[in-house]
Amino acid sequence: MADAKKVRKHVGNKGKKYADSLAKIEVGKRYSIADAFSLLPEVAFAKFDETVDVAFKLGVDPKHADQMVRGALVLPNGIGKVTRVAVLAKGDKAREAEAAGADIVGSDDLIEKISGGWMEFDKMVATPDMMVAVSKIGKLLGPRGLMPNPKLGTVTFDVAKAIKEQKLGKVEYRTEKTGIIHVVVGKKSFGAQKLKENFAALATAIVKAKPPTSKGTYLEGIYLSTTMSPGIALDTLEVLNMTGGA
Repeated sequence: MADAKKVRKHVGNKGKKYADSLAKIEVGKRYSIADAFSLLPEVAFAKFDETVDVAFKLGVDPKHADQMVRGALVLPNGIGKVTRVAVLAKGDKAREAEAAGADIVGSDDLIEKISGGWMEFDKMVATPDMMVAVSKIGKLLGPRGLMPNPKLGTVTFDVAKAIKEQKLGKVEYRTEKTGIIHVVVGKKSFGAQKLKENFAALATAIVKAKPPTSKGTYLEGIYLSTTMSPGIALDTLEVLNMTGGA
């Protein structure tokens, strides 16, 4: 572990609690999965139920389309968040969406509402026949990660299934410009076991999504953290062995 006083001086205005948490993490160490999730409650100092996040640093170049890593999956234990789902559909599919528990359902009227600035939803599902109309609000949805996408299961005629998946905690992952993927895997209150189960499912999906054109080291780094805590580096070799990607 690092010297707490030196760490506080180094992190400056990030605060004493953050510095104290950082001092509990051994510099340069890559922790086993079990040790990392055991350490997490000790470095998570906020009084509220913090979100737990995992960052994957991948050896890919997202500038090339054939090296983009992207996908979605339903985590075994959800993410501990009530997801508000908006559905763009007409007729029978609109009624199906309402019966499946969608928070708001509409077609051209909903598109007009969103165009006016209303964005009180977390995920959007659309039937394929609505996608031409959806393109009108693409500039509003895209930057927020809300644009429906068939590869992610959010453009579909099976709206009931899509809504269920989103409500259960379906997460999307996508490499950023720097080759990093950030994904929420739950809440601090979940406890180590449920968080590890969610992490295992996510890590397996990301390892399996390795582009054939990616050369060299694929998992360059994996970091576990909460909303306020510093990151804990994980042993990438152990993760590869766990996911069958070694």
